[in-house]
Formats: sequence, C-alpha cells, structure tokens
Amino acid sequence: MFTPSQEQLRNFFFDIFEKHKLNQMLSSLEKQVLSIILQHPEYHEILNNRHKYLNYHWNNSSGEFNPFLHLSMHLTILEQLSINQPDRIREIFDKFVLKYKGEHNATHELMDCIAEMLIKGNFNPENYDVNIFYNCVNNKLGI
Repeated sequence: MFTPSQEQLRNFFFDIFEKHKLNQMLSSLEKQVLSIILQHPEYHEILNNRHKYLNYHWNNSSGEFNPFLHLSMHLTILEQLSINQPDRIREIFDKFVLKYKGEHNATHELMDCIAEMLIKGNFNPENYDVNIFYNCVNNKLGI
C-alpha cells in the first residue's frame, strides 16, 4: 500500500500544478489529478505557494478545510469507481449524478459518506464499517 507522508502528498499536488503551468508532459495519473485541480480554482492560490502551504495546518474546527485532503478524496473516489469498490459504487454514483446534477456535485456528496465512515471508524481501517457508508448513501438518495 502506498502511504506517502504529508509532505510527499502535498508536493505531488504542487508538482502537478507547476507542470501544468509550465506546459510540461503529465502522466495519466497526473492528468487525472490535474482535472480535479482545475475543478477547484479556489485552491490554485494555495498550489501556487508551496513555501507557505507545504506544512500549513488547517483548523477544521474553525471552518478551515484542508484542500489537499479534499483533492485526495476526489482521487480516492475516482479509484473506487474504477474498481467498483465498495460494491455498487458505480451504480450509486450514477444515481448521485442525476440527483445532484453532475459528477462534481455527486463526488462531493459521496465524500460526505466516506468521511462519515472514516470518522465513525476513528480513522482506523480495522474499524471501518461499510454499512455506515451505505446508510449515508441511502439517506442521501431518500431510500
């Protein structure tokens, strides 16, 4: 399993955005990540300032949201969709796309369900209960 450090993960995003600005070649994965970055212009200033934000700490309790976590969750959902895990996520995603009027909005709604599962599992993979995810999904779909 690939478990980059916080610095490695952030540098990954900084590097992709910089390559994009310099019109450099991108790998397939980098192209996927760039498409996510481009959907979030509110993060471009952060990605233009590696020195300030490489080790910056966002305070979620005061309403700040870590953009690197957000971008990573987008990437996580793309991966989940590509392998259809958890089971039926592609079918669920298609329903979310219709209900929430687009893939980007659907992705954000799925993020809420994944976050709920992670939080209730205390961010420990051994405690994750996929039923928490499905319950959240069903609630959002009105099932």
